[in-house]
Amino acid sequence: MLRQNHGGAEIDCSLLFADVRGSTPLAEQMPPREFTRLMGRFYDTASDVLVNHDAFVDKFVGDEIIGIFVPAMAGEVHASRAIDAAQALLRRTGHEEADGPWVPIGVGVNTGTAYVGSIGEGPDTEMTAMGDVVNTTARLSSVAAVGEVLVTAAAAASAGLSADTLERRSLPLKGKSEPTDVLVLKVSAGVR
Repeated sequence: MLRQNHGGAEIDCSLLFADVRGSTPLAEQMPPREFTRLMGRFYDTASDVLVNHDAFVDKFVGDEIIGIFVPAMAGEVHASRAIDAAQALLRRTGHEEADGPWVPIGVGVNTGTAYVGSIGEGPDTEMTAMGDVVNTTARLSSVAAVGEVLVTAAAAASAGLSADTLERRSLPLKGKSEPTDVLVLKVSAGVR
């Protein structure tokens, strides 16, 4: 814990943002009830994956889910847990299947210092994470292609992830003054 605040603290943690790709055309092509069922299945699947990897589900934002991996729940290996969860989520949504995923997603994973705690007042109070690490993770998930997990250098280093055989990218992200270095993870048919 770095600094204590009323209702929260600045802590080192990892974040996972998973975003459904092409949800607007999907909603346009499907009857509303069918689209709602698809999104409900995604939320249920993603929530299950996150909880089983020691995260707490921060929130659902439209077609996106946000998971926070804090040391108190995921241990000091929170970055590894977030990366494992991202890959498990790709598998559970069918990204390793020959006929493709049942819901197309892109995922961002990042590690760093965030304020984790309550924001708002009275009945509008909610638990969340705030800070640059959160914003960067959101930007990563928005640029990840279908079936990709974009992992920041900070998360990869914290997890001890070897970059030797992985694709590397340096991405200009909206609102960031410098490009963000990432490793690209994917799952493929027959790979576990």
